[in-house]
Amino acid sequence: MKTLHALIAFAAIGLALSCVNAERKAADDDGKLQQTPEVNEVEVITLASTDFARQLVSNGKLGAASRASLTFGSTGTLSSINVRNGQYVSAGTVIATVGRPDLQLALESAEIALEKAEYDLFDYLVGQGYPARDTMNVPPDILSMAKMRSNYTSARNTLRRAHHDIEGTVLKAPFRGRVADIKLGLHEQSGTAPFCTLIDDSSFNVDFTVLESEYFFLSVGLPVRIIPYADGSISFSGKIVDINPTVDGNGQVSVRARVSGNTKLVDGMNVKVVVEQTVPGQMVVPRSAVVIRDNLDVVFTYTDDGKAHWTYVKILMSNGESHVIEADKDRNDVLDFGDRVIISGNLNLADGSTVVLKEQ
Repeated sequence: MKTLHALIAFAAIGLALSCVNAERKAADDDGKLQQTPEVNEVEVITLASTDFARQLVSNGKLGAASRASLTFGSTGTLSSINVRNGQYVSAGTVIATVGRPDLQLALESAEIALEKAEYDLFDYLVGQGYPARDTMNVPPDILSMAKMRSNYTSARNTLRRAHHDIEGTVLKAPFRGRVADIKLGLHEQSGTAPFCTLIDDSSFNVDFTVLESEYFFLSVGLPVRIIPYADGSISFSGKIVDINPTVDGNGQVSVRARVSGNTKLVDGMNVKVVVEQTVPGQMVVPRSAVVIRDNLDVVFTYTDDGKAHWTYVKILMSNGESHVIEADKDRNDVLDFGDRVIISGNLNLADGSTVVLKEQ
């Protein structure tokens, strides 16, 4: 009985294998599992003498080109605050005041004292035989003596001092700008610390550093692009205005650029600085054109017979999008303007690979 069961099991297995082989044969006959040779479709550019934008990239920080910390000339209780943080003000705008009634009384007293000193001055001059209130014909030495005896000079200086003290209770904007850093409120006591900062954000300084080896790349007037880290999709143009001719202990050189103000730029903002220098007449290819073979840089050129020719190159300069290249003469390779260089579809190519141009 066991023998019969074993025969039945072997028969079932044989039938299943026959069905699988039949399905595989059918698939082969239909061609579904057959592989077709891969077609190397490529894009090319024609090498031409091109201006290259050489780039140097650094990190920088924005600072308003003009800024001032505004401090009251006299301490006291804040009696008015006429602006808020972020508000634009014109030159001469009263930002805030402190209440100092004692200074107002001192001013009134100084005015009274000067008026009395004037009467004493004229009284002295009349006693010397000169017409009242006529100082034009009084000899200078006599007039000077009269002013000293009458305390006129001292009273006049006291009044000027009183006016100066009163002016110190009023904080005015010295130029057009944007108010920042107000920390005190109404009726609080002002001290010797700045009440606020005034920022002229019509233009910004951008301070950044470069390596000692990059010093000779820079010059005053070179264009720069400023890209805020807060929004990398926008950029602003500027120029280098200052290069510090010393190298610090970290082997870096301090550089300053100037960029026009914009509502998207804020004092103290961190930015990326891209310095660009145009180098004319270069052999420029997209970065995608250069691939690695034998641990060396290679480009493929397209020949008229539809082949990819392998050429060793040296990269002379680079930026974010392109390389400046030349043929590696140490390997006796040649690359000329007018050659067609493959810029896509080149990752798996070998020397002599058959390629077809991708339809544009």
